[in-house]
Amino acid sequence: MSKQFPALKNDLLLRAARGEKTERAPVWIMRQAGRHLPEFMKLRESHGFFEICQTPSLACEVTLQPVRHYTGLLDAAIIFSDILVVPQAMGMHVIMQPGPHFTEPLNTPEDVKKLKAKVDVQEAMELRTVFEAITLTRTELAGEVPLIGFCGGPWTLFAYMIEGGGTRAWNKAKSWLFKYPEESKALLDQITTVCIDFLVAQAHAGAQLLQVFDTNAGELTPYDFYTFVFPSLQRIGKEVKERLKADGYDVPMTLFAKSANYAIAHCAENTVYDVLGLDWRIEGSEARTLVNGKTALQGNLDPDILYGGRDGIEAAVKRTAESFGDSGGWIANLGHGITPGVKPEDVEWFFQCVHKYSKR
Repeated sequence: MSKQFPALKNDLLLRAARGEKTERAPVWIMRQAGRHLPEFMKLRESHGFFEICQTPSLACEVTLQPVRHYTGLLDAAIIFSDILVVPQAMGMHVIMQPGPHFTEPLNTPEDVKKLKAKVDVQEAMELRTVFEAITLTRTELAGEVPLIGFCGGPWTLFAYMIEGGGTRAWNKAKSWLFKYPEESKALLDQITTVCIDFLVAQAHAGAQLLQVFDTNAGELTPYDFYTFVFPSLQRIGKEVKERLKADGYDVPMTLFAKSANYAIAHCAENTVYDVLGLDWRIEGSEARTLVNGKTALQGNLDPDILYGGRDGIEAAVKRTAESFGDSGGWIANLGHGITPGVKPEDVEWFFQCVHKYSKR
């Protein structure tokens, strides 16, 4: 059964995730705990990135920083971690310099044998510390807002594991799909199994909503997305939901397949996710039509609007709120993560504008 935590005072996010009409749209932003906040940068002066991820007290502190900084404006906290803890738990070494770098990426399918054949998420330090951080943070939040847990999508993790880090083209990872289609499917399935166990355990630890970040989804053609990526995303939603339901948990799930807007209707129709996240390349009104009420929606302002000054931010929020309409089931967010150079006062104004223009 679930752990005992303080009663939730603000359930806007969870109600919106279930498609309910709320008094205003709940709002949070991807990467809200991180480099745009001076208090985070102060902490980074004495602690490494993965040290913070793998030290529950530090991960808790960083998760709480934006909630405190934007008091009364945020409707969710998201645990401070990184999608690459899954490859780490599978036996790969990752360092930040400053972006992620795999010291020994996968070059051929033969290299997959170097990975752990099975990962016990409760034993793997890289994942166990995430669960400890979630439980601690859920307690420290004292019910102020819900806590989100997450994992990377299998294709996005696959791509990093093969490329060895971030890249513009992802041509090495994509070439695997073309050269080694069956081996690629097997590796994607292996990663998917770990993601499922990881998400289930996060809910057991106290996460109140789970999000899958497949941020590289839009790098593929629709054919390759449906052939290689969609089955793993479908399986994650189905198996996590089934296992949590059997354990007595009712935790909404969000799928963010960035830039795979051609797949929105298909995902709404053929998966069990409660929420579909959107990037900024699609109008809210169009997405509403595509999902046809089957899922809630999250997004989707261009992160760069936060550099647009108060008038620009206000105009963009107002227009976006009008595009999504007032039928409920909308979680206001950016269409991708906040960038490091944004000023906290502009983020605060963004939140204030969402509060103002999404009232119903």
